[in-house]
Amino acid sequence: MLPQTGCTAFDADFAEIQHLAGQTVESETALTLALQALYAKIIGVNLSAYDVEELRAEAPLVLKSMYQLRLDLRERLKDWEARGLVSAEAEKALRSVFRAIRYATDMLGELATGYDQMETGEKVLPAFTGTDINTLVHPYLEKPEGRIPFRSGDVIIVRGLRHNSAAIARIGDVDSQFSHAAIIHIDEKGRHQVLESLIEEGATISNLDYTLEHGLGRAVLFRHRDSDIAARAADKMYEKIRSSRRRGGSHIFYDFTMELNGYDELFCSKVIREAYDKASGGLVMLPTYPTEFRTSPRDFLDWIGVTADVSFAPGDMELETQFDAIAEWRDYRKTSRMRLMDMVMVKLFEWMEHHGYVFRPGLGIRLISFFGKLSGYLPNFLKDFLSFAIPKVPSNMEGKTIGAIAMLHSTAEPLYQELRKMENASIKQHNRPLHPFQIYEYLDEFERKANCKIGYLKKA
Repeated sequence: MLPQTGCTAFDADFAEIQHLAGQTVESETALTLALQALYAKIIGVNLSAYDVEELRAEAPLVLKSMYQLRLDLRERLKDWEARGLVSAEAEKALRSVFRAIRYATDMLGELATGYDQMETGEKVLPAFTGTDINTLVHPYLEKPEGRIPFRSGDVIIVRGLRHNSAAIARIGDVDSQFSHAAIIHIDEKGRHQVLESLIEEGATISNLDYTLEHGLGRAVLFRHRDSDIAARAADKMYEKIRSSRRRGGSHIFYDFTMELNGYDELFCSKVIREAYDKASGGLVMLPTYPTEFRTSPRDFLDWIGVTADVSFAPGDMELETQFDAIAEWRDYRKTSRMRLMDMVMVKLFEWMEHHGYVFRPGLGIRLISFFGKLSGYLPNFLKDFLSFAIPKVPSNMEGKTIGAIAMLHSTAEPLYQELRKMENASIKQHNRPLHPFQIYEYLDEFERKANCKIGYLKKA
């Protein structure tokens, strides 16, 4: 679908993007180069080259075209897999393309909604509801009047709004835009539930409506093509978690190691892995393209307890061709916030990995770690009672992990707030958000002037 917005420069750029995306390739190298060229074209697009009012008028058409472009690339991935063309470099390039398209979509949606920023106390927009530009759906699914109709076994990946969510999304060797994954279960009474593993709760069963209405900025819904396997996956995981939550049951703790072996403890994506593994007799073993931690900052991984070299991150679902990406939702009042947090985290990890920065806790962080660890041993009823003032901490969470989360927030928040001011100034003066290049340029200059100390990060 080629949008015709009346903005000549944009229409020409989008035509070139679609041409690059549709190229025929015959080798691993050709595929990698084609995807890298596509990414460079998309990430190089700048709203300053366009008439933003013309774009605003045609935003719904353009947003649907961008979504369709991503769906088309997922379909082409099946062919590339069948022909053995998907090398590690091609996989990374495709992930980058998906990320760039999503950022472009976010920026256009922000423009279309007039850069309406979320205010404290404002009613939250539930996921998979809203106008056409908030929720985009697969062509085979007719857009409903209300919420998307879910099926048992559907997988949902989401993005939270905190700095630790940005860290989870960026922790692997290739950046993603998602921090949590869960599987949907619909029981015989039609009750919609979410099967998930949360840091503070371990494996748990939540109400779907509650989940979709709290603390989310974006979400994507995936549906396995075999509905019987999907339903069995949801049923098996539901029974496992329900049994573990009964009196006398064996509690399933959150797995901070992020190791793929064994199902005694579960991190969020591992819930989905076990469900589909057990439901299919091992035929559906996720992920096809695991996230690697080979070049991730080892210091930070040690702080939070990750020991795995490869794992299953929520964003890995984007490359699972056994699943259709049937719907995507975002709240355009929050997408700028997530984008700025993402880019702060990219630079923090880059400084750790390449510039020798490591966390150096002070006395305050040591106290937070100590007392946070102690609170993990409180009875659950008391944790629930105190949760309005003290975040819930599981007994298997290390004190250093608690400290790392506190240091990460304290280090990232001032940088985010400064970028927020710059973004607001750019919108007010030019009617467009900051380009990623501008954000990275500011952060690089900040690091050069930082005298080897940025928040709790210091050069070793």
